Amino acid sequence: MPNKPVPVESAQNWTFLSNHAHVLVCVAKNPDVRLSEVAELVGVRERTAHRIVHELIDAGYISVKKVGRNNVYSVDLEKPLRHPLEAEHNIHAIVTPLLKKVKRS
Repeated sequence: MPNKPVPVESAQNWTFLSNHAHVLVCVAKNPDVRLSEVAELVGVRERTAHRIVHELIDAGYISVKKVGRNNVYSVDLEKPLRHPLEAEHNIHAIVTPLLKKVKRS
């Protein structure tokens, strides 16, 4: 019997990934995502999504370029994870498995 995702309401208000990781996943899945969409998907306010994206840009994890009136983001998958416990791994180790679609029977 496959495991079902735990609804956020019943997850006792915590997840295994931080909001920064959730934003990275959103941007990696959809490089032209709007920050309002990111905020909704992550479950934060738009202002918080904006702050997180800019922190990730400042740290070099995300880059952004303007295409017309829209922003297009890209994630540097080779950047190392920031915590000393995971520093020998890069973003690729976290983001890439989350981008793959899992076939469920």
